[in-house]
Amino acid sequence: MSKKGYISRYLIIIKKLKVKPYSSFDELQNSFDYQLDYLKDKEDNLSVGFSKRTFQRDISEIRNLFGIDIEYSANNKGYFISNNEMENMNFQRMMEAFDLFNMLNSTKDSTPFIHFEKRKPQGTENFNGLLHAIQNKFQIRFTYQKFDDDEISHRIAEPYALKEFKNRWYVMAKDLKDQGIKSFSLDRLTKMEITKKTFLAPFDFDIEESFRYCFGIISPNADKPENILLSFDVNQGKYIKTLPLHETQQIILDNENELQIQLKLFITYDFLMELLSHGDRVKVLKPKVLVDKIREMHLGAAQKYL
Repeated sequence: MSKKGYISRYLIIIKKLKVKPYSSFDELQNSFDYQLDYLKDKEDNLSVGFSKRTFQRDISEIRNLFGIDIEYSANNKGYFISNNEMENMNFQRMMEAFDLFNMLNSTKDSTPFIHFEKRKPQGTENFNGLLHAIQNKFQIRFTYQKFDDDEISHRIAEPYALKEFKNRWYVMAKDLKDQGIKSFSLDRLTKMEITKKTFLAPFDFDIEESFRYCFGIISPNADKPENILLSFDVNQGKYIKTLPLHETQQIILDNENELQIQLKLFITYDFLMELLSHGDRVKVLKPKVLVDKIREMHLGAAQKYL
């Protein structure tokens, strides 16, 4: 069987268990048979088989290749993916990328049917190198140009983690110039080198904890996050319910007039820009410091049109 045949079989199993946890072997086989015609339509000579024996081998291979653990539940009489939430999130992103690649690779001319957003490269060519440096605690050397600065600077830093925000990737690193932990956008980072000099990572740095109450890539020095109450009109509220602003979002009120949500966040520039992007479809109810700040920014914007 071709390598593509094996991979196709693995993906059918994984996708089925994502959609319907605790699927029996028969359900998995039916799903496989249903999709087999589509796969062969894309590649006539594709040879793919499925049996209980191959399925048991597939479970081991899926674990080795994708880091996905498939187990059997005697209580629910079916197979399920047992990974935790973060591992499942990483897997979901991987699957999205693979689906996109597979679609473009199998379609001879997709130009009339697919329209991609035009944007600059995200600097992902440095992913592997940065991850290697982070895992092995190697200092990195690179050149960097800020968005608000025409000059290119030379940096030496200790990389701690990678973080994504609004279709951009950042490396969180300690800048040895001033010893501050900063976020460097990968699309502004060039000529990266991994040095042989190692460093000791701070014991108190936890990226999940550092950004738990942050919107964006700015982690402020404020004592504590604010309890924020926002009111959206009905139409905008539908989008906010399906695509929450932040993981701390809780619905307080949902009726025919408005949607009220509560967030627990630091008030940062990134969050202010997000609120302004919703225009008059959102109203800040609490806290007063945020109400005053948004009012001030809206009045300042209005003055430009008088």
